[in-house]
Amino acid sequence: MKTLLTPIHPAGWPFIALFAAITFLVLFFSHTVGFLCLILTGWCVYFFRSPYRVTPQGEGFIVSPGDGIVTKIEKAIPPKELKWTKKPLIRISIFLNVFDVHVNRIPVNGVISRIQYHPGKFFNASLDKASEFNERNSLLIQSPSGQEVLVVQIAGLIARRILCEAMAGQAVKAGETFGIIRFGSRVDLYLPEGVTPQVIEGQRMIGGETIMGDLCSLAPQRLGKVRA
Repeated sequence: MKTLLTPIHPAGWPFIALFAAITFLVLFFSHTVGFLCLILTGWCVYFFRSPYRVTPQGEGFIVSPGDGIVTKIEKAIPPKELKWTKKPLIRISIFLNVFDVHVNRIPVNGVISRIQYHPGKFFNASLDKASEFNERNSLLIQSPSGQEVLVVQIAGLIARRILCEAMAGQAVKAGETFGIIRFGSRVDLYLPEGVTPQVIEGQRMIGGETIMGDLCSLAPQRLGKVRA
């Protein structure tokens, strides 16, 4: 039964209840509109799903913090509000559309050394400027080896609410859930110096499962092509 029923993130139940109540009321007046509301209620349930994931076990594995498509891999300076480093680091951007799982997951084993929220705008999350100007929440995680990995939750055009359930000083494991973004968003992952991306632009990520890098590996950056 556990494998058949996908859990719902707790943050979704108020929305699901609201959609269901509206659907129930509308059905009394119009079956056509009520049917459309029923579809929206089903989508709401689907959006807030939090499926079980099998996280690869490895001392230095960095797994994807979210589901979606890798839209950009480039060097960029981390968010300035962290006051962390001014050195450009490799940033992997993952765009989550409204049909992707929006639960966010811890990318690496370690301890959360810092959490910093920054208010901002709500540009389309697929645009490059979203990393700089949009509302965001940053988690800096220090691994057992001392290397630091940064994951940034970014709100989008439709997503207007970032929920982070983690706390500074908390010990975490790769693959654990730590928050959710409503409703369509982006997650940026900053790799430490010397760590190369093991994914390519256009590749689909599975949160908590896809290995995006390895703190213990000297492997070169992975190359590839998106094929039809």
